[in-house]
Amino acid sequence: MVVTKNLHKEYQRIDGKLYETLIITDDDGKQVQRIDIPLKVELKVHDILEVLVGASILAVPTAFTEEVWNMGGQLPWFNIMMLSLVSLLFIASFMYFATYRLHMKMFKNEFYKRVLFTFLLSIIVVGVLLTIVDKCPWFTDFDVALKRVLIGAFPASLSATVTDNISS
Repeated sequence: MVVTKNLHKEYQRIDGKLYETLIITDDDGKQVQRIDIPLKVELKVHDILEVLVGASILAVPTAFTEEVWNMGGQLPWFNIMMLSLVSLLFIASFMYFATYRLHMKMFKNEFYKRVLFTFLLSIIVVGVLLTIVDKCPWFTDFDVALKRVLIGAFPASLSATVTDNISS
């Protein structure tokens, strides 16, 4: 059984980083223990770099396959959009349960921003990599190029999410 009568929460910045501080007091109100828990609910520059590296982890082995290139020309837009929707749902679910669940009221905008940035940065990583290996015909067949990027963004966004979450 957890007693919260003598437990107080506050948020503070320590060296620019946001922390949730748990203050445990005795029955007289005297502080017995103080626990600072780092929160990773704000999107910072180092988080963006983690997402970029994380997206590259699975973008390279999947987007560089002939199967992805062929699917880009064969799958209808409905399937591509459903794949992108599933990707967004996976990203949002993972982030919610791993980081934001207990802090959603205060950091709802940061949650949405992080989900969107993770997906968009993953798209950019895949697009750049496929363009470098000459598998994104942006000017001759934009439709196929965009489909290939969105297909490759599915695994890239998942690895970006996990990489961003495991760092502190």
